Amino acid sequence: MAGKLNCVIVSVDGSEESMNALNWTLDNIRLKPHDPDSQEPQGSIVILHVQSPPSIAAGLNPGAIPFGGPSDVEVPAFTAAIEAHQKRITQAILDHALEICAKKKAKVKTQVVIGDPKEKICDAVEEMNADLLVMGSRAFGPIKRMFLGSVSNYCTNHAQCPVIIVKATP
Repeated sequence: MAGKLNCVIVSVDGSEESMNALNWTLDNIRLKPHDPDSQEPQGSIVILHVQSPPSIAAGLNPGAIPFGGPSDVEVPAFTAAIEAHQKRITQAILDHALEICAKKKAKVKTQVVIGDPKEKICDAVEEMNADLLVMGSRAFGPIKRMFLGSVSNYCTNHAQCPVIIVKATP
């Protein structure tokens, strides 16, 4: 692709498909080069990872404690342990992505946000004024997509820039 892109976001979630999308981006996308006569910075690739909030990551909503205990008890140690675990996972995902970039001698930026991936990815596209969003596809069929949802479908319809979905290679 032409070298006029200022900001390209690659969304990674640790899956093989998202890392394939990163590889594809590094091999195929050309950013705007640095122009010494201009005040504008060189284009950049941003590796974006969306981390789930601790309550979603735990997969629970604490129910009522038997025999009349409070129903909305938050256990700080439990929440802290989940957050620490998520940070380790996030760091491992970013380390893997940065290792791919280092092998290709690519300079990239990283960003981590917390929340619902489909919404946070679209928010990041808007906030960074991205020219392009690149995502991997898990190739869910229509039935799985209906029940599990598809972040790539959502972003294709809601992102304020073009979206490239990199399909898995057979």
